[in-house]
Amino acid sequence: MFSKLLEEDTRTNDPEELKEELEDLEFQVFRLQDNLKEIAKKSKILGVDQTKDDKLVIVYTPEDDQSCKIMLCDCESSYRGNWDFSIHASFTDEKTIHIGDIKGPANKGYGSICMDYLKELATQQNIPKITGDIAKRDWDHVERLVHFYEKHDFNVDVDYEDQSGEIKWVSNE
Repeated sequence: MFSKLLEEDTRTNDPEELKEELEDLEFQVFRLQDNLKEIAKKSKILGVDQTKDDKLVIVYTPEDDQSCKIMLCDCESSYRGNWDFSIHASFTDEKTIHIGDIKGPANKGYGSICMDYLKELATQQNIPKITGDIAKRDWDHVERLVHFYEKHDFNVDVDYEDQSGEIKWVSNE
């Protein structure tokens, strides 16, 4: 398996490109340290992760028991009190988290990172279900949403005629 990974390695051996990659990583680590300090003043840090483009991100949540927001801050710029991506959810009852909205740019891997943390949070708190709705306001990107939720093991039920839908994830544990 390791030899297959080596064959698929697309990194360069060009010294200039390697130098640029190293400088980019050093810059991200500097931002990571700085942003972690600022975010930790008001929020609980859930983790540090890496996007599909090898960019470092900080995943965090507000320090309250009412909301269930999973927020993400990239390490390409200074944290100024605003998240770069967020899943806004709430505890419906002791057995369900309901996703109200997902906000942020598409196709950066942020949604997958946040969804993994939301599912992990649900599992840690013995909450077996995550639910949500697909609304008319989502219709311009409904196929992307269906793909996203199915990729994350949600059951997706879409009524194309009524332009509505429901999502549901149930823990295997």
